[in-house]
Amino acid sequence: MKTQPGQLPQLLKKGLAPVYLISGDEPLLVQECCDQVRKAAREAGYQDRLTYHADHQLDWNSVADECNAMSLFAEKRRIEIHLPTGKLGDGRKVLEQILQAPPEDVILLLISARLDAAETKRKWYKDLQKTGVHVPVWPVEADKFANWLQQRASNQGLSLTRGALGMLAERLEGNLLAASQELDRLTLLTNGKTIDEETVEQAVQDSARFNGFELVTELLTGKAGHASRIIGVLQQEGENPLGLLSVLVRDLNMIIELKTALPPGDNPSGFLKKRGVFQPRRASAIQQAARRLTLPRLNQALALCSLTDRAAKGFDDLTPWHYLRDLSILLAATRNS
Repeated sequence: MKTQPGQLPQLLKKGLAPVYLISGDEPLLVQECCDQVRKAAREAGYQDRLTYHADHQLDWNSVADECNAMSLFAEKRRIEIHLPTGKLGDGRKVLEQILQAPPEDVILLLISARLDAAETKRKWYKDLQKTGVHVPVWPVEADKFANWLQQRASNQGLSLTRGALGMLAERLEGNLLAASQELDRLTLLTNGKTIDEETVEQAVQDSARFNGFELVTELLTGKAGHASRIIGVLQQEGENPLGLLSVLVRDLNMIIELKTALPPGDNPSGFLKKRGVFQPRRASAIQQAARRLTLPRLNQALALCSLTDRAAKGFDDLTPWHYLRDLSILLAATRNS
């Protein structure tokens, strides 16, 4: 069956399914759904956990053997498989066999990027719909972000004035991971008091000298030297690069769309506003990059973003910051370079 993230807690209270698929491109919401499944599984006695990553080195036969093996001392297990591309590849047949007769002592958790339409028509997915639960996680639309932010703040016991909410919504620009971190910090700083614009401004001033949003802007405007300095600071401070990476990928795709889909003579500003880009600085950076960067270079940048993502998740010998420095050089190019 398919369910929404908001319905997952109640569904878990009714009992556990043998397999869960959590898919989407919002790292925060995907992670939170996975944590709910993990918590319910642990409470039901599934204490042991095995984790696999579906890259080209994964031996799917070992996954099948583990699912079919009787666990020692009758211990229940959670087996997690990360699908960074949203595709099973060689694992389709294995998963189809598992779904035909799911083991009683295993909860299978598939953590995936957003599935494309072709993948949802395959046999493994149809079998999963009959046997397990699919939770598709969709991005929060730009016009609904402020409401999402308000609801999340309320859930954390935070009270925001309208001005404070507007300031946070504009600054965070739909980055859910950064929004969650910002609200956590405000919870510690305000100690239950109502948060107004002055409080938000002070909190911003007290934060790190640089942040991921500033880095994305510097990358898009081709300021490689300053971007490199920001990368160094963020790396030293232990910043999670996945949040800023999701913003950069979103904006690179927006730039490609601007270069390829904008009808001749149309106003780029209007085009961007229709897609939720309201902050002047971000809109300017996107338009500058669209004028300066070629489509091949933009596609190279997206490929480097993919390598950065893999490195951030531990699938590469190099650090994600290494690839971000390469990105700063790549995106500093002029049209003729």
